[in-house]
Amino acid sequence: MADSAGIQLGSPAVGAAGLIPAAPGAAGTEGSGAAGGSARIAAKKAQLRSSPRPKKLEKLGVYSSCKAEGACKCNGWKNQNPPPTPPQTDQQSNTVNLQEPCRSCSHTLGDHVSHLENVSEEEMNRLLGIVLDVEYLYTCVHKEEDADTKQVYFSLFKLLRKSILQMGKPMLEAQESPPFEKPSIEQGVNNFVQYKFSHLPSKERQTIMELAEMFLNQINYWQLETPSQRRQRVPSDDVVGYKVNYTRWLCYCNVPQFCDSLPRYETTQIFGRTLLRSVFTVMRKQLLEQARQEKDKLPPEKRTLILTHFPKFLSMLEEEVYSHSSPIWSQDFLVGATGGQIPIHTVISAPPVARPIYYSTSPVSVDPSTCGSVSPARKPASVLESNPVGEKRKASEPLHHEENKRPRVVGDIPMDLINEVMATISDPATIPETSLLSAHSARDEAARLEERRGVIEFHVIGNSLNQKPNKRILMWLVGLQNVFSHQLPRMPKEYITRLVFDPKHKTLSLIKDGRVIGGICFRMFPSQGFTEIVFCAVTSNEQVKGYGTHLMNHLKEYHIKHEILNFLTYADEYAIGYFKKQGFSKDIKVPKTKYVGYIKDYEGATLMGCELNPSIPYTEFSVIIKKQKEIIKKLIERKQAQIRKVYPGLSCFKDGVRQIPIESIPGIRETGWKPAGKGKELKDPDQLYSTLKTILQHVKSHQNAWPFMEPVKKTEAPGYYQVIRFPMDLKTMSERLKSRYYTTRKLFMADMQRIFTNCREYNAPESEYFKCANILEKFFYTKIKEAGLIEK
Repeated sequence: MADSAGIQLGSPAVGAAGLIPAAPGAAGTEGSGAAGGSARIAAKKAQLRSSPRPKKLEKLGVYSSCKAEGACKCNGWKNQNPPPTPPQTDQQSNTVNLQEPCRSCSHTLGDHVSHLENVSEEEMNRLLGIVLDVEYLYTCVHKEEDADTKQVYFSLFKLLRKSILQMGKPMLEAQESPPFEKPSIEQGVNNFVQYKFSHLPSKERQTIMELAEMFLNQINYWQLETPSQRRQRVPSDDVVGYKVNYTRWLCYCNVPQFCDSLPRYETTQIFGRTLLRSVFTVMRKQLLEQARQEKDKLPPEKRTLILTHFPKFLSMLEEEVYSHSSPIWSQDFLVGATGGQIPIHTVISAPPVARPIYYSTSPVSVDPSTCGSVSPARKPASVLESNPVGEKRKASEPLHHEENKRPRVVGDIPMDLINEVMATISDPATIPETSLLSAHSARDEAARLEERRGVIEFHVIGNSLNQKPNKRILMWLVGLQNVFSHQLPRMPKEYITRLVFDPKHKTLSLIKDGRVIGGICFRMFPSQGFTEIVFCAVTSNEQVKGYGTHLMNHLKEYHIKHEILNFLTYADEYAIGYFKKQGFSKDIKVPKTKYVGYIKDYEGATLMGCELNPSIPYTEFSVIIKKQKEIIKKLIERKQAQIRKVYPGLSCFKDGVRQIPIESIPGIRETGWKPAGKGKELKDPDQLYSTLKTILQHVKSHQNAWPFMEPVKKTEAPGYYQVIRFPMDLKTMSERLKSRYYTTRKLFMADMQRIFTNCREYNAPESEYFKCANILEKFFYTKIKEAGLIEK
């Protein structure tokens, strides 16, 4: 490093191996080296500060430059008769002679400390504290074996040494000052608690807050592994980025724990997700291992908290830490009325007290002690999934739907009103309980409650030919084969057995009282971007309980975690209704070239598809809708309460008036009603031509525009012109545009709409032409809105 006293925090440095005699993972427990070292230094400082003033001057003289005439270059007084090593404290004299000469420059001690004659005791004590920090760092420099770490200590040593000479405050030289990333780790964990657990009763929410506080405290006293150690453990990691953060942590968080001359910051307050990602996996493993080893030493009231709830908390947090689309790291989280962080898009996941949900493949046994309790989409695949498809993606890998950011909701409702309503709705006592038999209850509400009570469980299982079979998994697969065979009598049993036990297929199984009562058998095609659902059934005596909906919701979250966002299935006449309720339709989003030759064909069945939204937590979706309805209801009630004026009834109709504009109704505008915009009509012909030309080019370039490029030929579609009286196509529209036929946007939109209407009138709904028309129509109106020709 440079000779200056400052430290360039962008330079690489490694850990504090010699600074604190505590092993990585000690996590700042009482009695650790960090606490012990800090206490010893504090005791020495207190002892030195209580010494007589001459003694203090002698101590400071060692680090003070000579002030004698003649521009002496000596930068510290050196005793002619240094004390023996170790010093004999009982033989030392308390008298200090300011006339004693320096061994280096021969000037007196008084010449070195003349600048301290009028310094206050408070300032002198501050300088003495820096002196002891310098001496401790000097010891660390000589004991440290790692060259990079030694260099950092030496630079800190020079920084403090310079501060004594100049009687200034130590200032770290850095391109950036804390905080280094927003939101901070502390803020992100706080957002996580609000995001996942704000719906819980106050007692359970308090438990979660204790877990979060415990986790943040562990990070603040966590010993990071050195960059060289990390490079050996994770060769492909971003070494340079980690070194930068490590240097910052060393200078701002670690060393200041015992060298209090340097400003100290909490790790969780100045670092963000980048540092947390680099330490979370190792930290989680060591924390849980330490908890298991010391479980007998834990007090009974803490044992359940640490051994049961803490692993579940860490598992759910891990998914949010490594997810590229997690909202807890967004600046769009809003501060609620209670001071906590509440996102406008609000959604809560399963509570931590729920019984474990495990996703496993056949060769792995289900072990509650190691798996934790999380919802399927939140479960780290690396714990239980041996299939490469289920491996957790690395932090460096892009997410296909990363652009699907949740935007901040902007409206004309004051934020203080939103916060007030949110605080009211977050109180469970204010939300009316919905009877499970009520028409307003969600289909999956009963199943979700049973899952939380531990009555039912969900497991993704499959057969394997490569590893030793698991007895429990095989029993469940046999149970699934029986359920599918009984509920799908028209399907050959041999075929069902072959697919259920096929290693390429998996089954999301529904377990109740240890036995299989339903499941969904599927095969994933990651390279093609879709999953084929083969069988879906619930045993007859367990139907009409919402199990089918909850099964499908779990399957959706499982696939979002694996970044597959499309389902395809062939549904028979009895299953079409069920799949429609689950968001399936005949409008297939997956290009035909992607699934032809992959998916199995069935006679007499209808191909249906479902596109998943990665922003939706499907297993809690009905809870979110219920909360949103309550919010809207409260807002409407408040708005109604504000409208107190009563207007007389309309009498104009008695006078023969048949129709009046809506805006002329007294009081209508006070309710918040606004006239619907009709879009902007471009009066400049050249501007209109240019805009319509751009839109038409976009439409013609779309991949689903091919059926509409030219007029329909009679030879290809017999009887077409008998059915369609006013045909239209994109070629004709291009010719009309060139001839300046479209003098208004309405003419242009009418011709384009005629293309889609004609197609749907002539072709069957399941035809490819019909689907192309639907997709292209949506695209067209998107472009029209972007151009500002109609209201968005």
